[in-house]
Amino acid sequence: MDLISQIVERAKANKQRIVLPEGTEERTLKAANQILTDDVADLIILGNPDEIKGLANEWGLDNIAKATIIDPENHPKKEEYAQLLCELRKKKGMTIEEARKLVVDPLYLGCLIIKAGDADGQLAGARNTTGNVLRPALQIIKTAPGITCVSGAMLMLTQAHEYGDNGVLVMGDVAVTPMPDANQLAQIAVCTARTAQAVAGIDPRVAMLSFSTKGSAKHEVVDKVVEALGIAREMDPTLKIDGELQADAALVPKVGASKAPGSEIAGKANVLVVPCLEVGNIGYKLVERLGHATAIGPILQGIARPVNDLSRGCSIDDVYKMIAITANQAIAAKAQ
Repeated sequence: MDLISQIVERAKANKQRIVLPEGTEERTLKAANQILTDDVADLIILGNPDEIKGLANEWGLDNIAKATIIDPENHPKKEEYAQLLCELRKKKGMTIEEARKLVVDPLYLGCLIIKAGDADGQLAGARNTTGNVLRPALQIIKTAPGITCVSGAMLMLTQAHEYGDNGVLVMGDVAVTPMPDANQLAQIAVCTARTAQAVAGIDPRVAMLSFSTKGSAKHEVVDKVVEALGIAREMDPTLKIDGELQADAALVPKVGASKAPGSEIAGKANVLVVPCLEVGNIGYKLVERLGHATAIGPILQGIARPVNDLSRGCSIDDVYKMIAITANQAIAAKAQ
């Protein structure tokens, strides 16, 4: 069974409630219909019920009726969620009148539904920017305990089965934090390892990447990676992690043994943590295009409950996969 099938089967076995705030967006609605047909997750779709039903009829989406459809403008818990938002943001000066205006925004409403315990995760971004998706998540759901920075991991399914976990690797950060400091980089390492476990189902072996291996080069950016390694080990003493390692030393057993003898990670890494967003974004796209790998994500991490952001150029299949991935993250978040 391939990895995506495994992710879908795990979601089916422990069904989660996933919110889709962009309820009238065509790709989202078509993916939702397939999710409901396959019984992968319970869906909460936000939007005007008549419009959603009309679109479902137009596109032949017979199973949308299985979803819970909530009208942001008119639903029984509207005032309850407004009071919750006001309470969460009162230190920032929010009034109940401001909260009542925001609670009809589907992106805010979705996060409030999760915060109130009425859903387990959210997926948006087919119509909205990353900033718009993240803002309510950080204001309402907030970051996970011990984590202060959000990051994005990319699931890389490669044809190079001799590397990673039978060709599967997870890379972070590829999406959010441009220039992390040592503390943030350590958090990214810990979160990316958790994502690898929750989504890919692999035992993470984390390499902190640099242009240096074990002191072969001296530079302040190398020092940052070394410092981050120490912090990550303090954050999670059970984590299998090493650095700083060049990419070949992290992936190729012979090179790893030569450049970093005695390392339990060198030559065996399946989680790659890059020193900055620039490297991560360029790196995964090179692997995707030149190496003909499948890149799935970014998978947002560091939020207390999963909120994922789609590319506005996403396909129906992308949405389907990310709903299943969000469900897997929700299962893991409950287990922690």
